[in-house]
Amino acid sequence: MKRLHSIFTAALVAGSVALAAGPAMAQGAEQYIPLLSYRTGPYAPSGVPAADGSMDYYKLVNLRGGINGVKLLTEECETGYDTARSVECYERMKTKNGGAAIFQPWSTGATFAITEKADTDKIPLLILGYGRGDSADGSVFKWVFPVGGNYQVGDDVIVQAIGKRAGGMDKLKGKKIAVVYHDSPYGKETLPLLRKRAQMEGFTLLEMPVTAPGLEQKATWLQVRRDRPDYIILRGYGVMTPTALKEAQSVGFPRDKMYGSWWAGSEADTKDIGEGAKGYNAVVFQSGANRDAKVIKDVLADLYAKGQGTASNKAEVGDVLYVRGMLSALFSTEAIRTAQEHFGKGKPITGEQARWGLENLNITQARIDELGFGGILQPIKTTCMDHMGTYAARISTWDGKEWKVSSDWMQADKGLVDAVDKESSAKYAAEHKITPRTAADCNG
Repeated sequence: MKRLHSIFTAALVAGSVALAAGPAMAQGAEQYIPLLSYRTGPYAPSGVPAADGSMDYYKLVNLRGGINGVKLLTEECETGYDTARSVECYERMKTKNGGAAIFQPWSTGATFAITEKADTDKIPLLILGYGRGDSADGSVFKWVFPVGGNYQVGDDVIVQAIGKRAGGMDKLKGKKIAVVYHDSPYGKETLPLLRKRAQMEGFTLLEMPVTAPGLEQKATWLQVRRDRPDYIILRGYGVMTPTALKEAQSVGFPRDKMYGSWWAGSEADTKDIGEGAKGYNAVVFQSGANRDAKVIKDVLADLYAKGQGTASNKAEVGDVLYVRGMLSALFSTEAIRTAQEHFGKGKPITGEQARWGLENLNITQARIDELGFGGILQPIKTTCMDHMGTYAARISTWDGKEWKVSSDWMQADKGLVDAVDKESSAKYAAEHKITPRTAADCNG
């Protein structure tokens, strides 16, 4: 098992940095950042690089002096991607070390389970490309932030990419698009959007659920062979994705007509299949594989060259999920920095202050370049009503050896995405007796 970064490990790292950087910080001048991770279990191939990316970025921030002098105290809690264990971790960590200001659940099931708790505890949830897509609606979900895009954005961009490949969106009329999905809240999340897109464009949507974890898919791919869809949207995760790619190969379905969600498009999904997955596409949630960005080079030089990197194999640095983990850490630290600018520099912030920071993110291109994330990230600007901040995504394609970005940035249909999100958030508000706030409430 890979080593876990306990609070004691984090404290030692922070201490060594303080000695290297100058006089020790005053006691208590640390910002506690808990992180749920899954380095064990069936989804570990995805969980490990994401956690490594987050931990490495936090280490890099500490090496640079922290956030206005406030060092980060990080702690992982192993969940095995199990919702009950995730909730246990949340309850155990939320009040430790002065209290968590931001929580990162790292699973859709955990996000659903913790959403109401976070509202009561006044701890914002930062969810990077997972969880409740409708939480983009800040009028209802005051404490949940899908910064950078949600599943609806991803799948709408996939449909647009398919339309472009077909010669225009009008050419989708009469086509058949199958969605092979993980039979879980994650897998089902975009069905309402895809159904609306099917009505709008005139294609037939074939819905094919796969029981988790997804090792047995024979019946699904016999259905694919029988129904002969023109394209497939694959909402897989973990072992489901490589299994689907192998089954597609066995029934002769072209991999270049398959488009995965951003949790079905990492090296863990394709590297063992190699040429057999060549041509397979996946939507890119801001981050794609990138080894040329300045921040990646900084991590290699400042951490791994000195034996301080988190990953056991530095070759994963720059992989798809590693970069995604870095982005989650980036958004959390930029929210903390934004909150400090407003509430006072040089001291840890509270959950309520962190929420303000997350609702006032303005990550410009200049800031992206300054942080070394050029080529990875698009500008993001959130508000108290818009907790997502962008509708941009790209397509990446597996060339048999590695993932390469294969499209320009594309914009999801904002009107459609917002309509689907608001329909769902309105239902949630009614069920939980929530009165949606207005922009005027935000300024109060």
